[in-house]
Amino acid sequence: MRTALAVIAALLAIPLVIGVVGGMESTGGGEVAVVRDGGPLDDNKVRQVIDPGSGLTWTGMWSSVHLYPAQQRFYTITADAKRATTLGVDVVTVPSSDGVNLGIEGTLYFTLNLDHETLKTFDDRYGTRTFRTQGDTALYPWDGDEGWAAFFGQAVRPVIDNALRGQIGAMRCAELVPSCSLLESSALKPQDSNANIAKVQDAVNASLARDLPATLGGSFLTGLRFTLAKVTLPADVQKAVDRSLSAAAAVSEAEAKVAQAKAEAEANRARQDGYDKCPACAEIEKLRSLPQGITVYAPGNPQSVVIPSR
Repeated sequence: MRTALAVIAALLAIPLVIGVVGGMESTGGGEVAVVRDGGPLDDNKVRQVIDPGSGLTWTGMWSSVHLYPAQQRFYTITADAKRATTLGVDVVTVPSSDGVNLGIEGTLYFTLNLDHETLKTFDDRYGTRTFRTQGDTALYPWDGDEGWAAFFGQAVRPVIDNALRGQIGAMRCAELVPSCSLLESSALKPQDSNANIAKVQDAVNASLARDLPATLGGSFLTGLRFTLAKVTLPADVQKAVDRSLSAAAAVSEAEAKVAQAKAEAEANRARQDGYDKCPACAEIEKLRSLPQGITVYAPGNPQSVVIPSR
């Protein structure tokens, strides 16, 4: 009887031991933890927030711990499909006002807001629901890098894309890529694309600072800074531009040769006119052009120039 009671007591104690042992948590330097109650008699509300780099902290028995990134993160946008990954590198193309699909190269830098009350609200809004990954699995934002990427892709990326469409869609292709003017005419028109790219970048940053908190329901991301590196043309359009540039270069080279020939002909005519007016000058020029070391010079003789052999 005593043995049976001891066994029952041990079995009942196992969950208690697991709960006590599992009630300790620590965070690394690059992560912050939001702890939610989860005991059989508890609610599921946020219990506490553990700052980055903490030691072992009591979180209560059977609580759930949601680990989020605490360091600066970045989201990369590229026009090169080979560089795209499922974890924070996406291909983005945006049409210009004249209908050219432009590739975007840029990076968004940001940090999760580590204010405790803001983190609690963020976990209530997004940490208690799942987001679909590109592999069609459902993950929470705190399920590692893949879970965070799924959240970011569904909740944040649409706001970024909208900001880019709004700004780039208001500009013509040639204003952002000067060589795009070759698609309209054979002449390459000078454009200050750097100033226009900087203008788009500033406008996107202003748009994100305004629209992201409104869309997400709070200032959950801080230190927002979007850097627009460059704008590129689609591969087929770039090939057409390259062909136009090659053709223009060939035309310029031919025109230069024609101009050179005309200049040489004009110089020869002027030189001959001078000789006609001054025959002695022509003879002097002949003497100057003779090679060094001659022993005989007889004008009018086929063997008029004799140079001794060595």
